[in-house]
Amino acid sequence: MTEYSDALELAMNQFAIEVPSWGFANTGTRFGKYLQTTAATTLEEKFADASQVHIFTGKCPTMALHVEWDLPQGTSISSVLELSAKYDVGPGSINPNLFQRQAYKHGSLCNERPEIRAEALEHILYSIDLAAALASRDISLWFADGSNYPGMSNIRKRKQWMEEGLRQAHEHLHPGQRMLVEYKPFEPAFYHTDIADWGMSLLHARHAGPQAKVLVDVGHHYLSQNIEQIVAWLLSENMLGGFHFNDRRYADDDLTLGSIDPYQVFRIFAEIAHFEWETNTRADIAYMIDQSHNVKNKIEAMIQTVTTAQELYAKAALLNHEALEYHREHQEIIDAENVYKDAFATDVRPFLKDWRRARGLPEDPLKAFRASGYLQEVARQRQGRQGETAAYA
Repeated sequence: MTEYSDALELAMNQFAIEVPSWGFANTGTRFGKYLQTTAATTLEEKFADASQVHIFTGKCPTMALHVEWDLPQGTSISSVLELSAKYDVGPGSINPNLFQRQAYKHGSLCNERPEIRAEALEHILYSIDLAAALASRDISLWFADGSNYPGMSNIRKRKQWMEEGLRQAHEHLHPGQRMLVEYKPFEPAFYHTDIADWGMSLLHARHAGPQAKVLVDVGHHYLSQNIEQIVAWLLSENMLGGFHFNDRRYADDDLTLGSIDPYQVFRIFAEIAHFEWETNTRADIAYMIDQSHNVKNKIEAMIQTVTTAQELYAKAALLNHEALEYHREHQEIIDAENVYKDAFATDVRPFLKDWRRARGLPEDPLKAFRASGYLQEVARQRQGRQGETAAYA
């Protein structure tokens, strides 16, 4: 691996991934929540837990914040910035809540009632201003809007309402901010979802304006869908803004990244790496985690996820781009595939141990965290006051 050490070094120095505040809180399924004594119930506890992930992995400098759960109306911006400074974790992407209020039963920006659409837009504009005050670049927009029965909604009118709302939100963006438009094929809407796939998200982002990009959630696809092809198209169109990483077995399971199909995540990273090699540019992509740690310990699951992401990103950095292009040009199918398989099969863990050691990080982040005693201490502090913080979809 010595010949590739420079490529690995550069890749790992560049790669950072954002943790979500809701990943440290009590979560569950539509059937109920599973409480953990060490789950975070306050914003400070979430910052504290996120700092542990950053301390032991070295590459999680920001935490995504949810407006409804972390930054409700009246939140002191200075207090949030003080927590950020105290725990050395910056405010990350800002996530409005456009799916949980009773008013959104029939949709938010796509609601048939204009006063509900106005309420949803006002919440987005408020979130944009919050992001500006916190020096957060990205506003991540996911909509539960859709319908459950044929005839229930005018799909074309809802499309127009969504376009109008996103355009107005884009006009409110501050310089340097980005609006990331996420998609999901189904759930909680089961007949039609207003932004159901990457093409719809792409069209809406383009209609909104130049500061809008597409956000890809790995779990938000039908089974067997070729996600790396979507990545390739969005890269080609300069419209890939960010990722929500997780894994799934059936649908939007929100399992930990790489737990079911690590080769898929590798292929996504490989597509991005090859694009960067071809264009000699660095893709401006926000890498974020979006998982629901229902049965795994929250902090341990996050550390496991980050180290898995680092391993898969490092494997993608080993891709022999020249050989890959040669085999493609000569239509040598097996050899081209083996370029992928050879990189994926490479054990990068020895390199990552060296890389961490050189930066004063523990060689085994999870083992070091477990030995730190942090979990035992917070279990004692938080015993008996588990919150009912909802899971993010």
